[in-house]
Amino acid sequence: MNIDKQTIFKVAELARIEIREEEVDALTVDMNKILTFMEKLNELDTTDVKPLVYMNEEVNVWREDVVKQEISVAEGLKNAALHNEDFFFVPKILEK
Repeated sequence: MNIDKQTIFKVAELARIEIREEEVDALTVDMNKILTFMEKLNELDTTDVKPLVYMNEEVNVWREDVVKQEISVAEGLKNAALHNEDFFFVPKILEK
């Protein structure tokens, strides 16, 4: 498949990007190189290759969630404009 000027503009429109007329020649060459490489990859036999879902075999590398009290309620509320002993007061934004 060969990429032409109209295809470049169509791809740019679909991607919602603006390209200038002087960029079209360079983009045509680059897109043709990419498609040539993809055609080479399509020639490979990949019948026994498992799809790559994750880059490593680790099941879960994250830490467990642990609830901690980092600051007290009083410290959290001390710079609030409006508050009571436990909560921030904020302007109402939803109406019934």
